[in-house]
Amino acid sequence: MARRNCRKVWVGHVAVGGDAPIVVQSMTNTDTADAISTANQIAELAAAGSEIVRITVNTMEAASQVARIRDLLDGKGCNVPLVGDFHFNGHKLLSQYPDCAKALDKYRINPGNVGAGRKKDEQFATMIEMACRYEKPVRIGVNWGSLDPDLLARMMDENGRLAEPLEAEALQREALIASALTSAERAVELGLPPDRIILSCKVSGVQDLIKVYADLAKRCDYPLHLGLTEAGMGSKGIVASTAALAVLLQSGIGDTIRISLTPEPGGERRQEVVVAQEILQTMGFRSFTPMVTACPGCGRTTSVFFQELARDIQAYLRDSMPQWRGRYQGVENMSVAVMGCVVNGPGESRLANIGISLPGSGENPVAPVYVDGVKTVTLKGERIAQEFQLIIDDYVRTRYGNER
Repeated sequence: MARRNCRKVWVGHVAVGGDAPIVVQSMTNTDTADAISTANQIAELAAAGSEIVRITVNTMEAASQVARIRDLLDGKGCNVPLVGDFHFNGHKLLSQYPDCAKALDKYRINPGNVGAGRKKDEQFATMIEMACRYEKPVRIGVNWGSLDPDLLARMMDENGRLAEPLEAEALQREALIASALTSAERAVELGLPPDRIILSCKVSGVQDLIKVYADLAKRCDYPLHLGLTEAGMGSKGIVASTAALAVLLQSGIGDTIRISLTPEPGGERRQEVVVAQEILQTMGFRSFTPMVTACPGCGRTTSVFFQELARDIQAYLRDSMPQWRGRYQGVENMSVAVMGCVVNGPGESRLANIGISLPGSGENPVAPVYVDGVKTVTLKGERIAQEFQLIIDDYVRTRYGNER
């Protein structure tokens, strides 16, 4: 599906919109005032493949550490662009901490949390003034849960006077869009160039998100940031995000995405990066890391060995990508198959760049390996997993070994 035409906005060295690839974003959950922990998590997210990382800037202590975080990242050789997430007091933090304003690559402004009445206009103008002064792009990010109450009340009154008023949910969706578009118009009036504006209208329901963005995409040419605002935890969050974003992306809508997963207790923050990449890769929009094809298992595969091998190989490929990405051109397009029995094993293995067909229950305890459709070796014994990994390493070196 052809992408919707829109402006291109540069966030640091990363292009969003226009003819640029769909960009993966993530957000830290550390206390930004803890510069070391925050810089370490940003570096982990960037290594996992996050191309832009957003951080909370909510206090004076947090704002005072942003420039240091940037310095720590530069010292690690991590040049990922940083976005400052501002609510309620962003006008003060940006104006009182110029090092913070300069160190960030983009500001996220929520129109519903800028202020009320006259203060809202003044405080919004201050943030846009800072963006103009330091030549920073802005994401005007409207959220269902923090929609401008004055705007919603006014639109409800106007809607009530219509001969055919909108239903409550449709009116709320329209209010989201109106908040984003009018805020963008005001930002342009204040001097922010249109090619420094990105919009988002986030909600937590799949169907509502699809409807909001389908309408928003028709009414502006700004790049759009996609994501459910609170996707949830585990499989629910992954399924909901995939269902919503797949429909929009297939329709050509969306220029940058974030999967707002609630981590499991002690879980890795980078899971949201992995899910975002896998949505884009399985849909054929981009390639990030070699993907493993593996069968689901059945009564012919009573051993868990093939499951463990598929899991370990997928983890090995993903963990290797930070090093491989800079050395092996095109390795992210490599396909690997780990199959559990003779039914589909040889066929799927031949279709992959590298495939192994493990023996099922009652089959001969041997595992043929196929490289680019040709059987090259048959593995057996206790070291099948280690030997298969060595074959993958050798294939990566020989097939993609032209240094960048």
